[in-house]
Amino acid sequence: MPISDRIMPYLPGLRRYARALTGAQSSGDAYVAATLEAILMDQHVFADCDDDRLCLFQLLTRMFSSLPISVSDSVSICPGSEAPFNLGAVPPRVRQALLLVTMESFPTTQAAEILETDEDDVCDLLDTAFREIAAQVETGIMIIEDEPLIALDLAAMINEMGHHVTGIARTQAEAEKLWGDTRPGLILADVKLADGSSGIDAVSAILSRTDLPVIFITAYPEKLLTGEKPEPAFLVSKPFHPETVKVLINQALLMSHSEQTAA
Repeated sequence: MPISDRIMPYLPGLRRYARALTGAQSSGDAYVAATLEAILMDQHVFADCDDDRLCLFQLLTRMFSSLPISVSDSVSICPGSEAPFNLGAVPPRVRQALLLVTMESFPTTQAAEILETDEDDVCDLLDTAFREIAAQVETGIMIIEDEPLIALDLAAMINEMGHHVTGIARTQAEAEKLWGDTRPGLILADVKLADGSSGIDAVSAILSRTDLPVIFITAYPEKLLTGEKPEPAFLVSKPFHPETVKVLINQALLMSHSEQTAA
């Protein structure tokens, strides 16, 4: 297959990433153009790739590190928002890791390949980015979880990210009362609760009275992915990787903030 045919499907995502990374369409497109020119000049840099998308992003990363193209001081990770999250002061590699994982949905292992580092370094970069986001959109997060150790792990993770835990509920009744008392900005919810009640019912009751992002963390994803009714936008299967939950928390908060700004 010609290299042009292999590249074409991934160009929109590459442009989106480059523009978000630099904070401007012109500079982002300039990096994409430089990447394509490098491939044209030496097709061997791309010809032997096993993963075309990953290879393209890796090549653009090298361009970003080596070419002095102007970058905006105010970088938005919510394109189109009137109140962008200013990551202009954040080191470029932190910004790259954040966008690769949250915007482009690369797993941390592939983000590490793109940035030519190891996965632990990517996780450290993400933690830095998450703290920056929390400083701008810090919120209270409510946990609906009947397993104490899991609830404590989630609470510690939330605090490390720079947010705060409004409380932990073990039953549907506790969840509805806790929401009414604390009005969190986001909910992490299990499906099966301590007294046999349902986290799904608890969340449904809460969402009938308000609109806020919810992330389900469950060993029973089939109870939510039925195709018969609206399904959750954010779903994590147990056992879960902490970085996955962190990424989804930030995606949920950023999407919610962007929608509120637009409204």
